[in-house]
Amino acid sequence: MLSLRYCPPIITRGIESTKPSRSKSSVVVCAAKGPRPRYPRVWKTKKRIGTISKSAKLVECVQGLSNVKEEVYGALDSFIAWELEFPLITVKKALKTLENQKEWKRIIQVTKWMLSKGQGTTMGSYFTLLNALAEDGRLEEAEELWAKLFSENLESMPRIFFNKMISIYYHRRMHDKMFEIFADMEELGIRPNVSIVSMVGNVFQELDMLDKYEKLNKKYPPPKWEYRYIKGKRVRIRAKDVADFENAHRHRGVRKDNESNPSSVDPSERIESSSNRPHDDEEHEEEDRNANRADPTLSVALGEKTEEAF
Repeated sequence: MLSLRYCPPIITRGIESTKPSRSKSSVVVCAAKGPRPRYPRVWKTKKRIGTISKSAKLVECVQGLSNVKEEVYGALDSFIAWELEFPLITVKKALKTLENQKEWKRIIQVTKWMLSKGQGTTMGSYFTLLNALAEDGRLEEAEELWAKLFSENLESMPRIFFNKMISIYYHRRMHDKMFEIFADMEELGIRPNVSIVSMVGNVFQELDMLDKYEKLNKKYPPPKWEYRYIKGKRVRIRAKDVADFENAHRHRGVRKDNESNPSSVDPSERIESSSNRPHDDEEHEEEDRNANRADPTLSVALGEKTEEAF
C-alpha cells in the first residue's frame, strides 16, 4: 500500500544566519520592539551654562561700561537678546554680587533697567534700590521712592523699609523726618524692633527729652529673649546672657584659629606653651565650665528643640 507522509523541509543553512545582529548601526526601530538607538543631537550643545556663570558674565559686562544710560541699557539688552524668557534669577544673583562688592551705581542702573522691563517688581527689588540710593548719597531719589512705595502699600509696608528710612535720617541727623516715620509706624500699628527703639531713644536723650524717653521705654521695653544662629539653627537666648554667650564663642573661635594655624606661633612661644600646657588646659576647662554655667542655653544649641519668635 502507498502511504503518504509529510516530510519537513531540510534547512541547509545554520540557525546562526537567522539571528539578528545586535550592533547599534543595524538595529531596526520598530514599534515597542527592542531598544531605540540614541544618536547625538546636532542642535543641542553638551556645555550648559548655569545661572552662576551667567551672573558672573553679567557683572563683568556691566563693570566695563561707563555711566551713560544708553550704553548701559544697550549692553544689558544685548546680553539677554537670545534668551527666551527674562533671566530673572541671573539678574538677581548679579545684583547680589554687586552688593557684596559695594557697586552702588551699578546696582541702581541694573535695577532700574530690570524694572523698566516690567520684571522683578517685588518689595525685595525696591528695597535693594532704596538701599543703593541711600548708600550712593542720592537722598532725594530715595525719598521719592519711599513716598511712592508708602502711598501704594500703606497697610502692607514691611517693617524693614521703616527701619531703613529711620537709619538714613538718624545718620544724617534729620530728626524731624525720623519722628514723622516713627509716628506713621505707631499709627499703622507696626511694632518697632530693637534698633528703631534704640535710635529714637538716643535722639530723645540728645535733645534732652527725658520724659518721652521714659515713655518710649515703658511702651517698648527691651526684649527678654534674643535670637542667634548656631550652625544654621535659630537659638533663643536670654538678653542678659548674650554678652557671656558671645564672649564664649569668641574665645572658642580664637582657640580654633590657633590650633589650625600653629605656624603663626613663634618657636619660643611653642616651647613655653609646651612647658605650661597642663596648667593652661586646666584653665581652659575651667573657663569653658564657667561659660556653660553663665549661658544656660548652650545645651539648646547642641540639638534640643528651640522655640520660634513668631
